Amino acid sequence: MTPNTLAQRGYSRASAPTRTPRKLEYDVIARITHRLKSAAQKGKPGFAALAEAVHENRQLWTLLATDVADSDNGLPESLRAQLFYLAEFTNHHSGKVLAGRASVRPLLEINTAILRGLRSGEKAA
Repeated sequence: MTPNTLAQRGYSRASAPTRTPRKLEYDVIARITHRLKSAAQKGKPGFAALAEAVHENRQLWTLLATDVADSDNGLPESLRAQLFYLAEFTNHHSGKVLAGRASVRPLLEINTAILRGLRSGEKAA
């Protein structure tokens, strides 16, 4: 292999498209949503995995709440308020899920709605 070929291969990797912040958000939320759904489908034997996934989802929503509470956030104020409310609901409902008093379904529905919004915004951008 010639040095020229090696250089072309090395630099071609660097020219791969970069993921946008929106795409990164989408990927993280999709991964956590998949973990929630998979753990919930296991029933009682999957409770440890469910607890871990619910905890990870709570961390995600805490981070989102912190981000939308920042006055420098570029989202419209009404959307920021709605996302903050969803973060509060998610935190409260997660406690009920872990106590066995509620279904994980609302958490899945919220995350799925956010994923749809991120996907539709990507097409418009």
